[in-house]
Amino acid sequence: MSGLDAARPFLAVQIAVLTVSDSRTSSDDRSGDLLAGRVTAANHVLQARALVPDEADRIEAQLREWIADPKVDAIIATGGTGITGRDVTPEAFQRVVEKDIPGFGELFRMLSFSKIGTSTMQSRALAGVAGGTYLFALPGSPGACRDGWDDILVHQLDNRFRPCNLVELMPRLNEHRR
Repeated sequence: MSGLDAARPFLAVQIAVLTVSDSRTSSDDRSGDLLAGRVTAANHVLQARALVPDEADRIEAQLREWIADPKVDAIIATGGTGITGRDVTPEAFQRVVEKDIPGFGELFRMLSFSKIGTSTMQSRALAGVAGGTYLFALPGSPGACRDGWDDILVHQLDNRFRPCNLVELMPRLNEHRR
């Protein structure tokens, strides 16, 4: 049975939100705004926020900066996960990810299928771990960000969620470095 164990104290996760877009600005970044709002509404800490163009080097540089920051536990990126020529977020993620979390992309596409049908096959949503930091890449639409947060991340980034969650694994993410 899954759900919240109210007897456990809540632990806030420090989260950075990265918008990847050639067309959005900070004044019209609806997906980044949605994620930032969801993060704070869940009582997590919005540690950082940035917007970069659809350029693998720029995405990678921002990811590496936040991975090196001990104040960032998780990074949620929105945008650039499609299959057009400018969609390079997964490629940038693969440059830094040390361990893939394939279940995230699989689960995201399964949940999306019930809403958008076979169009979900165009999403390359993914997740992984790098330097003890969780990395999640969601599509750029507000609907996809809402679904990714509301159906997956809000639960997995809550240490009270049972039977298991990603937060309780955080202290062990760098065991291979010891």
